[in-house]
Amino acid sequence: MWMYSWQEIVSMTIAAIVIDWILGDPKWPTHPVIHIGRWIRGIEKMLRKDTDSPGWLRAKGILLTVSTIGISFFSVMVLIMAARSVHEWLGYAVSTWLISTTIAIKGLKDAAYLVYNPLRKGELADARKYTGYIVGRDTDELGEEELTRAVVETVAENIVDAVISPLFYALLGGAPLAMLYRASNTLDSMVGYRNDRYRHFGWASARWDDVMNWIPARLTGLLLILVALLQPRLSAKRSAAAVRRFAHLHPSPNSGIPESAVAGALGIELGGLNVYGGAASERARLGWPLRPRTQQDIVYAVRMLYGVSFVVMGGLLCILLVLLF
Repeated sequence: MWMYSWQEIVSMTIAAIVIDWILGDPKWPTHPVIHIGRWIRGIEKMLRKDTDSPGWLRAKGILLTVSTIGISFFSVMVLIMAARSVHEWLGYAVSTWLISTTIAIKGLKDAAYLVYNPLRKGELADARKYTGYIVGRDTDELGEEELTRAVVETVAENIVDAVISPLFYALLGGAPLAMLYRASNTLDSMVGYRNDRYRHFGWASARWDDVMNWIPARLTGLLLILVALLQPRLSAKRSAAAVRRFAHLHPSPNSGIPESAVAGALGIELGGLNVYGGAASERARLGWPLRPRTQQDIVYAVRMLYGVSFVVMGGLLCILLVLLF
């Protein structure tokens, strides 16, 4: 925000959404998240020792978190400043592209349809394989209903992580703050687990990601209810009721909101029994099972994803018009 005016920030964010709608994740140059992931693995390998005490692991985990988000923020700032020193429009282009890499609307849709398409053809083996790419649970024995649940849960949760949160921080602080958020989310996805390996070392990363997503998750809940109001076959009233009734049951302070909103809108139940490495884990059940889940629910979830992005785009265009005139 300190590098560009509010009007410029809004314009670049609008352009970034359009780029993501059309291109999705870039094949070249290497996606920034890959570089962030390499940094995290390298620092983890250097810092983490199995003989460390819980307190020492937490201290090292804090160092990992602070160094990762700091490097991500300042490296993007330096890159943009260098681009601006060449030409102002190059600065705009670099900033816009970097913001686009922090969101993943098309990528999320593509991942969902990698499962939906074989499901539609009755190819369960392929559907299980591709579901395993996007969730941590065991997928080898899952049937259509459970595969559908896994994908819908992933799409719903990532409307926060891959759409609203990065856009929220892009509007607050441009590409540097959006990349700081993406680094925070990458940390959580890599080390923010509550298992024996990461319970202490990943504690800071997990808690920081919860903080970063707190406001965006609640904005996403409101947006999903609005989208349900605008789309036929969805229930905004039931979506709002599901958020009030079920969101707090989720172990995450944020993920239960979008998942409950989507479950309520569709009239299905999400959550339930998952298996991780052969060990069963019962997750909070969200929504009311008014009907069985079907593969078509993946399509509805993706429509809600795009509906949210359209509403956000409409809001940003209105803001830009006000700023211009």
